[in-house]
Amino acid sequence: MTAVCALALGVTVGVASAQIVPPDYSDPLTPKLQTDPRKPPRFQQFSKPQLEQLEAPPVFTASTPAAGNTGFDSTNRKSKAKAKPKPRPAASTPASTDTFAAPPVETPSVSPYQKPFASSAMSANASAPGSPSVEIGPIRKPPAKRKAHSEPGDPYAALGFHAGSFLLYPAIEVIGGYDTNPSRTPSAKGAALYSIAPELRAESNWSRHELKGELRGSYTGYSPDTEPTLSRPNVNGKADGRIDVTRDTRIDLGSRVLVATDNPGSPNLQANLAKLPAFTTFGGSAGVGQKFSRFDLSLKGDAERTVYQDSKLTDGSTASNDDRNYNQYGVKLRGGYELTPGVTPFVEAGIDTRRHDQAIDSSGYQRNSKGVTALVGSTFELSRLLTGEVAVGYTKRNYDDARLSQLSGLIGNASLVWTANALTTVKLTAASMIGESNVPGVSGSFYRDVGLQVDHSFRRWLIGSVKLGFGLDNYVGLSREDKRYSVGAGLTYKLNRTTQIKGEARQDWLRSNVTGNDYTASVFMLGLRFQQ
Repeated sequence: MTAVCALALGVTVGVASAQIVPPDYSDPLTPKLQTDPRKPPRFQQFSKPQLEQLEAPPVFTASTPAAGNTGFDSTNRKSKAKAKPKPRPAASTPASTDTFAAPPVETPSVSPYQKPFASSAMSANASAPGSPSVEIGPIRKPPAKRKAHSEPGDPYAALGFHAGSFLLYPAIEVIGGYDTNPSRTPSAKGAALYSIAPELRAESNWSRHELKGELRGSYTGYSPDTEPTLSRPNVNGKADGRIDVTRDTRIDLGSRVLVATDNPGSPNLQANLAKLPAFTTFGGSAGVGQKFSRFDLSLKGDAERTVYQDSKLTDGSTASNDDRNYNQYGVKLRGGYELTPGVTPFVEAGIDTRRHDQAIDSSGYQRNSKGVTALVGSTFELSRLLTGEVAVGYTKRNYDDARLSQLSGLIGNASLVWTANALTTVKLTAASMIGESNVPGVSGSFYRDVGLQVDHSFRRWLIGSVKLGFGLDNYVGLSREDKRYSVGAGLTYKLNRTTQIKGEARQDWLRSNVTGNDYTASVFMLGLRFQQ
């Protein structure tokens, strides 16, 4: 027992007398402790840390983002020459036991097509005190990928030209031909015709908002001239604008103008006319639209004025048409829901009022009236194969004069383009309107027109067209109903982008329930179109 105790005591004394070597903190890779492990914190007072301890640790920047000291490059980029790795400089002896100085950092060579881990400012702030700053080369983006090859556009389409922030498409048509019945009467003589029709289409090129418009005009003359003179102008223009207030809120603006005459043979024309009187209709609209996810709601106000020219009679006198001049004011409310991308059904309701310059016309009737219209339809934009809008509805108009009957009936509006295939395009148009009348006892005229046109490309430069048309005119209070039919065929030969040769043959019929108004007319036209 005594021997065992002596042996244990010897081992204890030997261990206590052995010298314990503390870890070498001069090695930069050795973790540094704030206290001596031989003296726990409760037996050792904390010393105030040196300022160097608050500096950020050194940053070791590789020569390339994906290459190490072994020479392996994970970017799979081949280099011309492999540089030998430089030996790491020996660590310097620290000035004190609490801090150590970072080894000097050499400036690496960075390829201009490589993105470093840190910016130059970050590297300078992260470096140890006294170390040189790391200079980073320019950051360059890799070259953009080439776009896939796309089919060229129509080589005969108009290119237009830029005027500020607008793209303009001017054009003019010069046409000559022959009309077998220019006066549209049961028995009439034919006459040669000529027509000059300029046009201009404009589109804005803005990142926000939009403004587009078109103006088409024509003047048609006959030789030898007829009695009354049937030579007359026709101008139709419109402009539509949109102001994007926010992503979902917009302001809609629009304007329009129409210069035309009553059709030859219309009961609204006076007797013994020397020339067809022209009328001008111009107006505008303004409204606001708001989107609620897929639901779109808009409210629009509209104002329009119609002014008639005085009639020139065969005896040299003139007759006033001031009683036919009127103003129209209306409001429309429209709501649509995007059922699927490209298909938006909508419901539209509107009211309007017409106020004539003269409360009582030359026949003693009060022509002021109020109207109500309701429409149900949809807009289409299906991969550019089917675009446009179609709607059907009902309208009625009540007049202040009790002797004038209510004018009401079904209406339809359409402007639809269907691309059947790469060579064939089908266009559908429909319009309905209520026109004023100056015939005693007649409330007004109800006009309905439907048109169908099929264009087929035999070649890119040779386009054939077939046109079908139908119109129905009702004169409420006169018990007169006219049915108009039209069939035509045309051919367009495109010489280049700027010049086209156009030809058309058309046959027109009118069949009325009133004797003495039927007619048949054949029209043949050939001309040139110049466009920019």
